[in-house]
Amino acid sequence: MMIYNKLVRDRIPAIIEQAGKTFTTRILGDEEYRKELQKKAFEELEEYVQAETDEAALEELADVLEIIHALAKCHGASIEQVEQIRAEKAVKRGGFQEKIFLIEVHDE
Repeated sequence: MMIYNKLVRDRIPAIIEQAGKTFTTRILGDEEYRKELQKKAFEELEEYVQAETDEAALEELADVLEIIHALAKCHGASIEQVEQIRAEKAVKRGGFQEKIFLIEVHDE
């Protein structure tokens, strides 16, 4: 028996059942759900960092994006609202396209 104690995608129980296995789940409350999504975000980012190929990296980025969609909904927003905020910040502060690495700032 494997013990996971983690948030999983909605279809995972059906996939486990199709494999002829039994399982135990529970439905999380809103606050616990948000916490578990936050933990899952770190897990998926770590998997992205460890990806060794572009294909694997893209798979992990897709997982990160799925978590971002769910977190936006938790905060009462849509992914379109998050994208609008991202775009506004890009106009004000820029993006990361120019690969600028800040070393230090001098107060003079």
